Amino acid sequence: MDGVLYDSMPSHVRAWHETMSSIGAPSTLEDFYLFEGRTGHSTIDILFRRAFGREATEEEKQMLYARKSQRFLELENAESIPMPGSLEVLKKVKELGLMRIIVTGSGQQFLFDKLHKDFAGYFDKDLMVTAFDVTQGKPHPEPYLMGLKKGNLQPDEAIVVENAPLGIESARAAGIYTVAVNTGPLPDKILWEAGANALYPSMTALANNLIPLFQGNNRN
Repeated sequence: MDGVLYDSMPSHVRAWHETMSSIGAPSTLEDFYLFEGRTGHSTIDILFRRAFGREATEEEKQMLYARKSQRFLELENAESIPMPGSLEVLKKVKELGLMRIIVTGSGQQFLFDKLHKDFAGYFDKDLMVTAFDVTQGKPHPEPYLMGLKKGNLQPDEAIVVENAPLGIESARAAGIYTVAVNTGPLPDKILWEAGANALYPSMTALANNLIPLFQGNNRN
């Protein structure tokens, strides 16, 4: 969702960076692009281990994730912009008669509500995997395995569209052909090294190549 359907990653990155800096846990903006797809609690644990040599307590995780979420809302409220090309991709996928399943590490109800407004008719609430549905976030394969289960699909009956290295690792570990779209600041090399099977520079580029891509992989 973030970085594929919405151009929301800059706000997520800034909110995370400000939140963790406020408690003296150092980080870089690039860290959060690399962490994208993890659950919020696992991101906090990584930075706590790095800064303080321990994992965060449950109370600390709840407090920091709430603070980050509030800051994200302040940055993103009324400005959450659909990613250019995302609607075109969804239109073509729907025209092909294919199921649409969201697999996201996000737990932001604000974006879920916007999703059903901005992309009305394209997603079923029963075909969504969010941070609330998994115990192992990306890069573990559990999120995409759960997506397959909800769709009653085998790995070779699906194609994943991902922008994050950890998401690519998760999808590939689940055995699914994975298309990367580089909508952020990371170099293409990182997405290739994560295991992407194909890579496009934008969702618009993917939309322009979607039919040949799907036909070439004989996905149903």
